[in-house]
Amino acid sequence: MNSPAAGLSSYAALFESVRARTRAPKLLKGPDRAVARLGLRLRHRRWRLATLLDEARAIDAMSPEIRSLTDRRLNDEVHDVRADIVLGRCPPETLRRALALVREVASRETGEEAYTVQLAGALALVSGRIAEMATGEGKTLTGSLALPVLSWRFRHVHVLTVNDYLAKRDAESRACILERCGVSVGSIQQEHEPSERAGIYARGVVYGTPKQIAADYLRDQIALQTVGTAWAGWAGRSSAPPLVPGLHACVVDEADAVLIDEGVTPLIIARAREADKQGALYERASSIAAELVETAHYRVEPLRKRVVLTEAGKDAVRDRTRDLPEAAWRIFRRSEELVKQALVARHCYARGRQYEIVDGQVVIVDEYTGRFLPDRSWEHGLHQAVEAKEELEVTADRETLARISFQRFFRSYRFLCGMTGTAADAAGEMEAIYSRPVTVIPTNRPVARVQRPTRVFKTADAKWAAILESVEAEHERNRPVLIGTPSVEASEHISSLLAERGLPHALLNAHQHEEEASTIAHAGEAGTITVATNMAGRGTDIKLTTESRAAGGLHVILSELHGARRVDRQFIGRAGRQGDPGSAQTFASLEDDLAVRYAPHLVEMAGRSGDQELTQSRLSQTVFKLAQSRSEARDRRSRASVLKQDDWIDRYMPGG
Repeated sequence: MNSPAAGLSSYAALFESVRARTRAPKLLKGPDRAVARLGLRLRHRRWRLATLLDEARAIDAMSPEIRSLTDRRLNDEVHDVRADIVLGRCPPETLRRALALVREVASRETGEEAYTVQLAGALALVSGRIAEMATGEGKTLTGSLALPVLSWRFRHVHVLTVNDYLAKRDAESRACILERCGVSVGSIQQEHEPSERAGIYARGVVYGTPKQIAADYLRDQIALQTVGTAWAGWAGRSSAPPLVPGLHACVVDEADAVLIDEGVTPLIIARAREADKQGALYERASSIAAELVETAHYRVEPLRKRVVLTEAGKDAVRDRTRDLPEAAWRIFRRSEELVKQALVARHCYARGRQYEIVDGQVVIVDEYTGRFLPDRSWEHGLHQAVEAKEELEVTADRETLARISFQRFFRSYRFLCGMTGTAADAAGEMEAIYSRPVTVIPTNRPVARVQRPTRVFKTADAKWAAILESVEAEHERNRPVLIGTPSVEASEHISSLLAERGLPHALLNAHQHEEEASTIAHAGEAGTITVATNMAGRGTDIKLTTESRAAGGLHVILSELHGARRVDRQFIGRAGRQGDPGSAQTFASLEDDLAVRYAPHLVEMAGRSGDQELTQSRLSQTVFKLAQSRSEARDRRSRASVLKQDDWIDRYMPGG
């Protein structure tokens, strides 16, 4: 069976010819031309998906013949197609047969039979795309189909995921498929020593977090004294090869979180200075900051996480530092910087949101997932300022040895693809930053989730009370309930309210990360209540029991809107997977951080109502639409700024 596009190898050429024939007319100007271009873009995306689905059906049509093969014959066929692809011979029919054979290997080794849409997802990966697949649609199996083909083609493939647990889990569960296809597999873990890492990186497929692999890549560069790729810079520069044998191919799991949310984060290799003699300075700055008065002495800009001193504030700092013995206080710019950093720590960084205290140390919390980031620290004295604010021992500042943005690191791979449940919202950035088109793969079965209207309240207390009533109502129906919160602080607050009501529940946030898998494994059982930060939306399935399915399936409650709509979509997508019954509802209040930070004037106007529930108010709904739009726009500008800097480095520092 031949596809209309004559296979994926002619895919790009055909797309270019279609685009050339259907380019937006040059005579159109302004809004008309923009609308025309948008329509063409949407048609192009449908055409690409149609091609992938045709190819997937062609692969599916081979299944009767492939299933009839004996185990020995199947192994021989895999060996033959592997040899062709390794040698660079991969016409459309070879690619189709390769995926059909890998699909059968997966079925025999794991009992998982890939659906046609999963084959389409695998084709999207092999052709260098970002595949959006709804939660529960089997992204792990989809990746398993593409990985052997990519490893045969590129020799080394890195699979990047959000944490060590998922890296280890997927490497172990996919090993039987990959090894039968002649591909060795391993995962990089935090505790691995360099000698262990070298052996793992030599394998065909390596699972790991971006932080682990990028850090090893940077360490190679430091050792090699080169800013080019580690492998290219090895010859003649070091007696031992680098740990990371080049950045060949990369498959990004949860691509929106890794490529977009973490893409602008700089990875820094640093070492502690011999001793920190500035601890007393941070402590003194913290005490001075506590004495200053907001508005009179300083102005806080929470969106930019910045503090501006007024003239009165500058005078107050001078008065309080004039007679201090340390030399740093005699340099006003330095003393001003210390006090402003202390004020930023006090007003822009909150325990339970941006950080937690664990074993007497400040540990950063990922604001997108709610996970701890124990190996990271803030730069430019901010970490020390937070420690002083919390009256902890001030740790030594660190000296930067090398740094790279994850965004730039990802773009260093020869081949990049990925998959996630929510990529369409970031399609423009994926294409602009990484030159990776986004393809939305349809679900295998229609989504049965019921989306209830968003409820908006004047105060946070009224919102929490309504959430409790909703939980009790669903619990009485014996349905499993998942409550999503944006922070550790919020998760523990609703947990305490549930406990007061006598409602048994499980709590999942950064403090309970080790119990994540077992907690989520039971979250779909009848009558179960689970409270979780956004981390529960990544990498693990909530499976219903017969009893919970009969009761109506999983009910998801989102207790606060996130700054990025796709994060809300990801969490809500926990319900109604693979055609299961389920429902979801969002609750919000005018006191939520998102509304206060990004739409304060509208919040003030909406708050004039005498009613506690404002669900029917158009203005209250507008508050959150505007707030999310502004939050997303701010994040896009931040990422664009990093991209501009990275492009400048690539242009003017070609080795950098």
